[in-house]
Amino acid sequence: MRKIICSLLVALSSATAYAQSAPPAIAGDAPDRHVVKPGDTLWGIAGLFLKEPWRWPEVWRLNREQIRNPHLIYPGQIVYLEDFNGSPRLRVGQPVRLSPQTYEEPVKEPIASIPHKAIEPFLAKPIAVEAGFNETAPRIVGTEEGRVYLSSGDIAYVSGVTGKNSLWNVYRPAAPIRDPETKQIIGYEAEYLGDVKLVREGEPATFQVVSAQYEIGKGDRLVAARPAELLAYAPRAPEREIEGSVARIVGGVASSGRHSVVLLNRGANDGVEVGHVFAAYLAGSQVDIREEQQVDRYTLPDERSGLVFVFRVYDSISYALVMDARRPITVGDRFRKP
Repeated sequence: MRKIICSLLVALSSATAYAQSAPPAIAGDAPDRHVVKPGDTLWGIAGLFLKEPWRWPEVWRLNREQIRNPHLIYPGQIVYLEDFNGSPRLRVGQPVRLSPQTYEEPVKEPIASIPHKAIEPFLAKPIAVEAGFNETAPRIVGTEEGRVYLSSGDIAYVSGVTGKNSLWNVYRPAAPIRDPETKQIIGYEAEYLGDVKLVREGEPATFQVVSAQYEIGKGDRLVAARPAELLAYAPRAPEREIEGSVARIVGGVASSGRHSVVLLNRGANDGVEVGHVFAAYLAGSQVDIREEQQVDRYTLPDERSGLVFVFRVYDSISYALVMDARRPITVGDRFRKP
């Protein structure tokens, strides 16, 4: 599987465009320094020093030369917390020995800005699909020896294949996505099942299952595989107010926690961009207080449940990674500018 290198791509000049009215606050137990380890992320490192780790582009303060070569931070290097004219600043120092190996030069793999493994399947494979996907996408119409479900190495027969792509992704037929606010259909989502490769052209064409993440069977659809996208992520708050609701927890679960993926009911048409950070809130409930013949109704305040980071945007919906979860995030939770 190809790795997505989520690299730092933000300059001080651009950071000031979305800088907050007050400098980022230092975490109460912030260390003076941190030795970068394999598996660290820029977000995670910033979380050691800042109360709002998504604001790390503001405290990294990169120069133009560094921006041209954004792979700046590697395991073994030291990150220092400094005071810069009254504001916090993170600075990268020289590599140190990491037992049992010495890093005299940066290793080839820089650390990512966010956990790329959590979102890689959503970048390399389409999740949101067109309304006519179920009618137009190639369909598995038969299996070798009449098997109900297929696993790695099994044969499938597919109708409607055009083109000569060798590798294809398999999906469950698409299901509509409904806006939790309006109940209207705002998109269609297909569940990724696995990969197959073309063995023999024809109608139907013959495919062999390369990998099966979930059960594959008759009626499932195919999409030609495409290479993973190479993207850079710099978190920031939206420049204007954008509010909405969590429309779905990806994976068929009722609630999500840290590093889960959620689907938001706002997209490019609403001003959502890759890199936007939103705060998620559990909507305050209504309570009634009865006193004699009078009933007083109160709406309790919304309670913040976490932070989500947008990594893929469509016209009316977007996908976001849960970076912080104080409590489970559920369908219907509100999100807005942090």
